[in-house]
Amino acid sequence: MPFVIIYLFIEVLVSVEFASQLGGLLTFLEIIVSAFIGLFLLTNFRYTLSKSMNDLMSGAISAQDFQKMSLFTLVGAVLLMIPGFFSDILGILLQFSFFGKLFASRVLNLKNRKNKNIHREGKDDAIDVEVIDSDTIK
Repeated sequence: MPFVIIYLFIEVLVSVEFASQLGGLLTFLEIIVSAFIGLFLLTNFRYTLSKSMNDLMSGAISAQDFQKMSLFTLVGAVLLMIPGFFSDILGILLQFSFFGKLFASRVLNLKNRKNKNIHREGKDDAIDVEVIDSDTIK
């Protein structure tokens, strides 16, 4: 929840700054153009996905990189369709695999740190079970 509030705060600040510099008409045109670009990327996602699958089959990328690249390309296209300058900037950056990998490494490292902290507190993934032989029950 705090990330959503931070995102909205940054979105408002960036949008107000750009809108005050560009004016109302250009801001409106930017929203329309970025929405069409996002829709175009979303409709052509299957071609991007097939290219990534070919790279995966040839061994150029790993399965984890394939998942990250596909996910962030899709998220970037959706962000372009959302009105706002900050979301458009993020959407454009996520279309490039370098920024998608950089963002994923930051996010995934944060999640891995949280999981490591849970394991250090004495919680582990072991399940304690008791085996009862069916002959002893009768």
